Amino acid sequence: MELHAIRVFLTVAIEKSFSRAAEKLLRTQPAISLAVQRLELELGEKLIDRSGKELLLTDAGKIVLEYARRFETLEGDMGNALNEMRDNSAGQLVIGANESTTLYLIQHIVQYRDLYPKVKVRIRRSLSSKIPAQLIDGELELGVISYDPNDDRLEASVIYTDHLAFVVSPQHRFAQLKQVSITELGMETFIAHNVLSPYREMVLREFQRHKVALNMDVEMPTVETIRILVQRNQGVAFLPKMCVEQEIEAGLLCEVKIPELMVDRKIYLVQPARRALSHAAHAFLNVIKS
Repeated sequence: MELHAIRVFLTVAIEKSFSRAAEKLLRTQPAISLAVQRLELELGEKLIDRSGKELLLTDAGKIVLEYARRFETLEGDMGNALNEMRDNSAGQLVIGANESTTLYLIQHIVQYRDLYPKVKVRIRRSLSSKIPAQLIDGELELGVISYDPNDDRLEASVIYTDHLAFVVSPQHRFAQLKQVSITELGMETFIAHNVLSPYREMVLREFQRHKVALNMDVEMPTVETIRILVQRNQGVAFLPKMCVEQEIEAGLLCEVKIPELMVDRKIYLVQPARRALSHAAHAFLNVIKS
């Protein structure tokens, strides 16, 4: 089976068009069609349903697409390995992280780039819930998430302990207080993050347990937008301390302790348990440990 045919099929499946795949691969459309036909003949399965207006993959096509993506990843890994063989400090590092854990990585990336300036660093923003599967599938080398995936195929270690901070504007009635009870929060407007997480569920459960109303009248897609609205006194929020530390120090936000919700937020570095890491990834682990 030729890797070229697999690469052509992968491009057609992603582009959902023979003509767009031909443009991307700098080939003619008949050449692209022929390569896919030869692959179908070799596998003994139809991979693409050509009967409708829209290009659709058959069940066999969906299976081949999954493996074609793995071939592409392996090809990239091979290129990285050869680069590292030629130059011990070259290669590429791909790390998955969500919005908040990306902030934790900044200080380590700066140090890493100082030590290994030739390594291409790619931080791929992804939902924390998807990062374990992306590591297993080989799309990522390392992942940084805020929960233990509890999967034998992965190794997870705590690299930082953060906590959920209840933050308010300096103009808010709680701003001068060191702490308030959860029972005093029933009348507050919460600016919530509309991405599901274990910590959001913890907060919901604690409010329900104390029979306190949780008024999430505003939901935003990013931590940054939540932070801005709280600064403008449009509501209050629970945010990872690492995301608001500078604002608290600068007096733009105030942290008020809620004794019933002192929640540690552990940051985990996750890696495949049975797949060898590249030199670039090993070097990054050493930076983290140091």
